[in-house]
Amino acid sequence: MSGQLDIATWLHESHSQGVNLSLKELMYYKAKARLLELAPKVKIKNSLAGQYLAPHKGRGMEFAEVRHYQTGDDIRSIDWRVTARTGETHTKLFQEEKERPVFVFTDFSNSMLFGSKLLLKSVQAAHISALVAWSACQRGDRIGGLVFNQHSHHELKPTSREKAVLKLCHNLCDIHSQALANVDKSATSLFSENLKRLNHLAKPGSLVYIVSDFSALDEASFKQLEILSRHCELIGCHVSDPFEHQLPAFKQTVTVSANGQDLALPLMDKQFRERFAKSAQESFALRLKRLQKSGLSLISFSAATPLELQLVRK
Repeated sequence: MSGQLDIATWLHESHSQGVNLSLKELMYYKAKARLLELAPKVKIKNSLAGQYLAPHKGRGMEFAEVRHYQTGDDIRSIDWRVTARTGETHTKLFQEEKERPVFVFTDFSNSMLFGSKLLLKSVQAAHISALVAWSACQRGDRIGGLVFNQHSHHELKPTSREKAVLKLCHNLCDIHSQALANVDKSATSLFSENLKRLNHLAKPGSLVYIVSDFSALDEASFKQLEILSRHCELIGCHVSDPFEHQLPAFKQTVTVSANGQDLALPLMDKQFRERFAKSAQESFALRLKRLQKSGLSLISFSAATPLELQLVRK
């Protein structure tokens, strides 16, 4: 797809209007599944057969190595070429393929219901979540998820096939619609509480995508991430809006809502804009450091650019 993508055309083709979420919009990413690589970076601990390689060695699907024959080894696995060459009996070892559940943890908290260009952050988060799910489905993995807003959540236990993706997409649409209809500026974030739920839901060896702006992190959240990272591979998808990094120049003061408060931003003041940009950069660097310390690999996404363009560039 060209970097000169016409936004109006993309919005039409992707069935997106930037604020409300539809099932058609999430189905769009079924055809984009190959843009995402879900190959594991860690050894898989799940016992079901599938697409990945298990840490134990035995007679299975994938060749691992050759070693000296030991009492009890299967004679059918003797490597006769190496045995003839060395004069000592050697046997082949194999790794058995394993399946890995893929989980999507999607945050539709109040702070995600913001966007200055193209999409709300929450809508981009849904696009990312759908792409992960379709990619996992294409690989034959089981898909699970937890989607939440300020008031409620939906859990999806790992299930295989397209039916699981469709259920997740329905959950994304339902929870997002509820979030838009019930914006409560005084409501506290349920991020850490839902991470605790995820810890019970995700089994050892799972790949977990956490899709959020990570604005509601507290010590309880970091603790839950550390616990989760001990037995799962964690990938954080940080969704932000350009407005959160660099304020635009404007001729007058603009009032915005953030974290339950109305803030007056003097956008005509260049020094104010520069201080804001510096503060935002420092805050993000600190947050990134804490997340990495908690065992999370972070990928950044903008709500102002179509998802597939950002993946092509990475």
